[in-house]
Amino acid sequence: MINKFINSTEDITRETLEGYVMAFPDRVKLGGENIIVRANAKSADKVAIVTLGGSGHEPALSGFVGEGMLDCSVVGDIFAAPGAQRLFQALQLFKRDAGILLVVLNHSGDVMSANMATQLAERAGIRVVKLLTHDDISAGLNAPDDDRRGLAGCIPLYKIIGAAAEQGKSIEEIEEIGKRFNDQVGTLAVAMRSCTHPQNGATIAELPAGEIEIGMGQHGEGGGGRQQLSTADNVATQMISLLMRKLQPVKGDKVLLYINGVGATTHMEMSIIFRKAAMILTEAGIEVADGKITELLTVQEQAGFQMILAKLDADHVELLKNALSNAPYWVNIGR
Repeated sequence: MINKFINSTEDITRETLEGYVMAFPDRVKLGGENIIVRANAKSADKVAIVTLGGSGHEPALSGFVGEGMLDCSVVGDIFAAPGAQRLFQALQLFKRDAGILLVVLNHSGDVMSANMATQLAERAGIRVVKLLTHDDISAGLNAPDDDRRGLAGCIPLYKIIGAAAEQGKSIEEIEEIGKRFNDQVGTLAVAMRSCTHPQNGATIAELPAGEIEIGMGQHGEGGGGRQQLSTADNVATQMISLLMRKLQPVKGDKVLLYINGVGATTHMEMSIIFRKAAMILTEAGIEVADGKITELLTVQEQAGFQMILAKLDADHVELLKNALSNAPYWVNIGR
């Protein structure tokens, strides 16, 4: 028996999305089967921001559909890409002269769905620009972007480019802003217990008691290697040091530091981790201009977290901190 509050395993995704739009009817609605769109669409003369990904990572990705963020999230089954036809259906909904910016996390199924759907869109005269996220640094500090997976670094990207689109910037301007952030963000994940698949109860990966894996992927894929569980300060130091080596922030830089819980790690633990990472940055003369301790992208009941670090340019700070947003899981009243 699967130890979760569900009905039929075949209906998990559909019922999840139905419950979600019932909870936030003033902000989101279903635009088609497993397609979440804004309840109040922005004007068609502005660039649409669309993304795709499997369910099972709530609140990501649909929790960030709303004013100032995503226009549409195309949802696949548990941990699975939605497929090219469903994505193409969503792209048809947002056909406009201003164009569509499609954010794709670097996972094989998502990339394949996006490539096929954009080919169909091109034939239908729909203008689509793809932006591939690759923030996971566990493949190696010098690994090519194509070998780096997309993790929770996509969420602040949604806020930045969503705000830019809301302001009426062109698709070329938004792409440049997004690419610049994409090149300046890194994420590193750690797990001490893997999740189980909610449709079959299978454990995605096995981690012996007392061991952790730094660099584990979104669904329990292998990462940088296993080690004994250590203190929060030791783990935080190891992770922030690797991220700083990758991004090379210098004294005077402004950065984003997020601790994203992935399902079964408490805010107490994440706060202690954030404390040490922020102390190391501050001691180096680096300003944490935007910090969060929260759950943005989860992996069912996996125990662990993702540490996200990004160097922020002045426009990134403005779009993150001061631009309005009203997505169910990211409300920003601005300044």
